Amino acid sequence: QVRLVELGGGSAQVGGSLSLSCQLSEKTGRSTDLVGWFRRNSRGEEREGVAAIQRGRGSTYYGTPVKGRFLISADNAQNTVTLQMNNLKPEDAGTYYCAADRWSPALPPLKPDSYAFWGQGTQVSVSS
Repeated sequence: QVRLVELGGGSAQVGGSLSLSCQLSEKTGRSTDLVGWFRRNSRGEEREGVAAIQRGRGSTYYGTPVKGRFLISADNAQNTVTLQMNNLKPEDAGTYYCAADRWSPALPPLKPDSYAFWGQGTQVSVSS
């Protein structure tokens, strides 16, 4: 059973930064080679793909709204994936989820349906 725990989050001002970490219970392996971050806003809309990384190859993927502001990275020795969020905007607020699954070229890395394993989520708020 793969478990994911999100750490970090909290509050920041517009233009500020926050860092989120996803701690995986499983070492780097094919079943969790792909790790992604998703978010759901306060209106409860569908989870939006923020960023994803193939832990083995280091390939990264970003949603258009966060390109150039967010950075995803993996520390395979520590089984963690970090999402560094810079230049935060009010629309970045919401619940952030970490997800993991086996990478497949047939599955879009920023679509929630591409993932079977999910964390519980962590809150991010952005104030002006």
